[in-house]
Amino acid sequence: MCYIDAMISKNLAIAAALVSVMLLPPACAAQTSDRGAAARRNRVPAAVPAAPPAASNSAQASAPSAPAPSAQPANPSVPGSENPIPHISIATPAPAPTPWTLPERIRWMAEIVVAVFICAGIYLAFLTLRRIERQSHYAETAAQAAADAAKAALVYAEAQAQQANSQAQMDRPWLLVTADPAPGAPDTFNIVLTNRGRSPARIVSLIDEIASAPDDSQLPPTPVFNGEAHAPRAPIILLPGESTGIKSFSRSEVPSVCESPEQLQLVEAWNEKIYLYGIVSYFDMRYPDQEEAHETSWCCWYIHGRQRSGMVMAGPPEYNRHT
Repeated sequence: MCYIDAMISKNLAIAAALVSVMLLPPACAAQTSDRGAAARRNRVPAAVPAAPPAASNSAQASAPSAPAPSAQPANPSVPGSENPIPHISIATPAPAPTPWTLPERIRWMAEIVVAVFICAGIYLAFLTLRRIERQSHYAETAAQAAADAAKAALVYAEAQAQQANSQAQMDRPWLLVTADPAPGAPDTFNIVLTNRGRSPARIVSLIDEIASAPDDSQLPPTPVFNGEAHAPRAPIILLPGESTGIKSFSRSEVPSVCESPEQLQLVEAWNEKIYLYGIVSYFDMRYPDQEEAHETSWCCWYIHGRQRSGMVMAGPPEYNRHT
């Protein structure tokens, strides 16, 4: 908008300069004519000395001729002159004004017409620029409205995608691991896998490991396994709400886990802990062509007491991960 206002001001200034240039010669001519007339009115005619009265012929005839007296002339510049002639300076008269001819009048009228057309063109250009400015404003408003509508559509699409993803996450199977006491077997615990989702799941691989460490912080940052993941001996399909045991551990297996009696004493004194951890991979039964399987990582701490034992879920976050 500032650019358009500057352009309009520039065009108006140029038009004013053109009109001044076209109207300047007639004005100068009129001013010259007025000055010449004033000079003619103010000019005073030069003084002319009066001639002496002529004597009558009879007087001249009767009067005797007398010799002229010898006297010094009054005006040295004119020898023998008795009546000096005053010195008169005549100023140069003002030049006559140049008449304003018919072609000049026609030219002046043509320049006036051209100036009128130029002013009309500038006015039309100003109106056009104002119209262009309004249309540009309308175009900017429409573009901004279109951008806002596109942004709103994008936000709506993202919300729909998030809702669909959230709905898909809610409808998929979720396998969770818990440590439960084995019924009828004291100091024995089962690692139980339960489908907490809304779709059936098919287990494709299992892997687990037993390790000892003084604390959770002493475990490796990521789970380390000595073997390879293997498929279950029999296909395992868990419907929503169903459970299955994937591993069991009892008190009698503790000496086989400890490498020496000293380590067993450390475990009994709780100076060292026994950890059981593993990973379960499974597919969503709704998508048989699923390329990437979901995983559930789990970790348990076996508490070895002097008389009784226990097992609880423990371990770092990387050992209890769900995808």
